[in-house]
This record gives sequence, structure tokens and C-alpha cells, in this order.
Amino acid sequence: MRHYLIVDDNRAFAENLGEILRDQGAEVTVAEGGGPALEQVARRRFDALVTDMRMPLMGGAELVHRIRRVDPELPALVVTAHVEDRELEAARREGLLAVLSKPVPIARLLDLLAVARRGGLVAVVEDDAALRDNLCEALRARGFSAVTAASVLETDRLGPVVPCCALVDLRLPGGPDGEAMLRLAAKYPGLPLIVQSAYDAPPPVPAAAVFAKPFDTAALLAEVERRHASPHGSRA
Repeated sequence: MRHYLIVDDNRAFAENLGEILRDQGAEVTVAEGGGPALEQVARRRFDALVTDMRMPLMGGAELVHRIRRVDPELPALVVTAHVEDRELEAARREGLLAVLSKPVPIARLLDLLAVARRGGLVAVVEDDAALRDNLCEALRARGFSAVTAASVLETDRLGPVVPCCALVDLRLPGGPDGEAMLRLAAKYPGLPLIVQSAYDAPPPVPAAAVFAKPFDTAALLAEVERRHASPHGSRA
């Protein structure tokens, strides 16, 4: 049985959402704020976190940040009535499975929770915005969370949680070919690097796999699946 943690200062909303998930056969724990949520995560293993964004004392972005220091493998979904909230960008930098607007699209939420993967964070390092978004959506449909970077500099800003793998364009703004790979390899030793490139230049460090653009997305995702199943990171 999958176990979800719902965090929202609106108790009635959280309980209603929890009841819907229980009807689907899940176990649900409800917390009315960040403090109680952190206490729950310290005591129990959850399959996914569903949190509001705007809450007293501790907002959703800070909560995700702090929870990842306790349980780095926990996938997180944010639900919010304020989709333009600037705090969302901070939450996205932690790597989210999805951001859903209120009123919550229940069918979409159920689909995402059903496939959410612990330890399924993937770094998508790609400067082509359309391709980056398409990759993130394809990963999301398979339960992977994504954290993104569009340049060498943004690669330096990725958070401390180690991804299960990284999808890396060989040529990015802000540095020579392969510079992002070098920095990822230094930041996350042993991280499987899956290269995607339209150029023939060899990767500067060993790559787990290399896909020439345009690539077969299904084959790329199959490689991500293999890396997630490998013993590179813990799979609690």
C-alpha cells in the first residue's frame, strides 16, 4: 500500500483530498503545516509528498527544501492557487514531480501519484526550452521528478540532492563543449551522465550512454529506467 503525506493549512481541504486518496486504496497522513510534516517524515517512509505552497510559518518551497535533507528520495508535488508565485521557482530548484493548480485536477493527481518514484530525481541539462520541457513531461509520465538547467552556470546552481542520473547536452551556453559534464561529475561523483548531442565531439568524461540528436525518446527513457534501477543511489 502506498503512503502519502498531505500538507496544507486548510485542514478541511487536506482531509477531503486524503479521503479521495484513501478511497483509491492508499494510506494517507495529513499535516497542517511544515513543522508537523517534518516530524512525520522523520518517523515514517512516504511514497510521495503533496504540499500547498502558501502556508503560515513555513511555505511549501522551504518545506520541500527541509524535507529533502531528511528524506532526499521523497518525490514532491505542489498544489497551489497561485501558479505565478515566485516561491515556486525555489521549489522547482529542489526538483518536483509536478505543480498542480487549485482546484486540484484529481484525475491528474491520481495518475501522478500512482507512478511517483522514490529516488527518481533526474537532472535535465538542456538549453533548448522545447526539448527540455518535452523531456520533463515524458519523465513525469513515468514517475520521475526533474530538476533543470539551461547553461553551464545554471548547472552550478543545482541543489545538493543527488539525481539518479543526468541528461546532458554536450554543448551549452557559458562554457566549452562538455563543461557541464565536467561540473556535474565533480559535483556528484559517480553520477551516470546520459549525453544528448547533435555534434561529433567526444564527451570529456565517460558517459553512461550517448544519444545523437534527433534521438529516440523511448530509448532514452529506457536508459533512465535502467539507471534508476541500478545501485548508484539508494532505493529505499
